[in-house]
Amino acid sequence: MFKSIFITLVAFVTFICGAPGKENVSMIAHRGYSSKYQQNTEEAFIGAGEHGSGGAETDVRITKDGVLVLSHNADIEMKDGTKLNIADSTYSELTAQPIKNEKTKTDLYICTFERYLEICKQYNMICFIELKAEFSDEMIVKMFDLAKSVYDLTMCEFQSFDFDNLVRVHELYPELRIMLTYGSDSEGYERCFDYGFDIDVDYKVITKDMVEEFHSRGLKVGVWTCNSPCSRYYSYWLGVDYIESDKY
Repeated sequence: MFKSIFITLVAFVTFICGAPGKENVSMIAHRGYSSKYQQNTEEAFIGAGEHGSGGAETDVRITKDGVLVLSHNADIEMKDGTKLNIADSTYSELTAQPIKNEKTKTDLYICTFERYLEICKQYNMICFIELKAEFSDEMIVKMFDLAKSVYDLTMCEFQSFDFDNLVRVHELYPELRIMLTYGSDSEGYERCFDYGFDIDVDYKVITKDMVEEFHSRGLKVGVWTCNSPCSRYYSYWLGVDYIESDKY
């Protein structure tokens, strides 16, 4: 309750007095421009790029036949209402018909990771990438080798709530920027300092001291998911580097 009041007051003062450094904050489209377009689709990522987003966040899964596709959920709903489990379905089965589209009238198909990279490259967007389900080391290598060949690993930021998963990816790709996703139930963000990991924090949890701790070590700080003007102006006051949002 107190934190909510504090956020509101700080956001109001920041809005009235201005937000120094606002121009240095990159807006990251959460699952693409997902308030306007169906999330994690080609349309949503192109929409983010055309809107001027600094980056786009996505969720990667693996089909039964090893194709990297984008979906937050393990199941994807098709246009006719059928639900298919991604891990148990081939890419051809998943693209036999359009997916359910609740935002526009366009027929959309499940988006591949490769197509996401192409769009991000076209619009010079940062790639925030979260692995869903279990990935073998072989699939992680396949995924980031693809990112390296299509775009640029320096434009990619790998995210996860699972710290051990971050360490595993870091051992495979020490040059990759890696970011701990951190929420109210998370513990021990200080571990990031041992590995040089960035952090992406629930805006209701983060503090200005946390931001300063990371910045003092040359590490980046993001916040999620800021869909209201209040949350965004509070984040400007904090001095974060990235703001994830479904809206603009």
